[in-house]
Amino acid sequence: MTEQTQRVVLITGAAGGVGQAAVNHFSTHGWRVIGVDRKDRPADFPAEGLYLQTDIALPENLEMVFREAANFTPKLDALVNNAAYQIAKPLVETTVEEWDLVMASNLRPVFLGAKLGHALLKAAGGAIVNVSSVHAVATSASIAAYAASKGGVLALTRAEAIEFAPDNIRVNAVLPGAVDTPMLRAGFKRGHLAAGSEEEQLAALARKTVNGRVAKPDEIASVIYFLADNTQSSFMTGQAVVVDGGATARLSTE
Repeated sequence: MTEQTQRVVLITGAAGGVGQAAVNHFSTHGWRVIGVDRKDRPADFPAEGLYLQTDIALPENLEMVFREAANFTPKLDALVNNAAYQIAKPLVETTVEEWDLVMASNLRPVFLGAKLGHALLKAAGGAIVNVSSVHAVATSASIAAYAASKGGVLALTRAEAIEFAPDNIRVNAVLPGAVDTPMLRAGFKRGHLAAGSEEEQLAALARKTVNGRVAKPDEIASVIYFLADNTQSSFMTGQAVVVDGGATARLSTE
């Protein structure tokens, strides 16, 4: 397989739990990977890939990312908008600056990434996978900014799917539930969740799912890959795939 025929994916938040799992998943399936994250390049990031360490909450940095991507490849077969930032505190204690940072990190890059990557995606008839959250459809206390941003990602997914369909670009969203990542564990510090050790809180959260456990990052990465791969999900666009172990299927009053 030549570089011209090899499929290429750009993944934001590529050094985090789900992002790093997605990098490994795509690379294992023979894709070249462009990874973007604020963190240092992971030691196991694919040698043939391109890694860009930057904060995409700043529009000029995201513009740089797509300039570098265009130098690396003439097309994008998939764009995975996975990067996210979470403020875990009561709404009345959330500052305007914190609210704006969450939106700049979680929502604006989904808009701007689609806009800046459009030409590369059109060249391949590619796919966009936006990583939203179950907080877009059912949420909890002390996470309002994050929930609002992820609800925006879900609405934007539908809008992008409609506008990009004539260009043969599919757009879908993944809504993960509880996944064992550093972000999830950091969220345990929220007021009503702060009792007990980290492992005790993880176990309590697992009991709230129908499956009786939280997800592993690889399990979310496999759904991301399914939606990105035109050989597997070619007739899907504008959809929201919930991957939450059945958590949102159960009545809270049960």
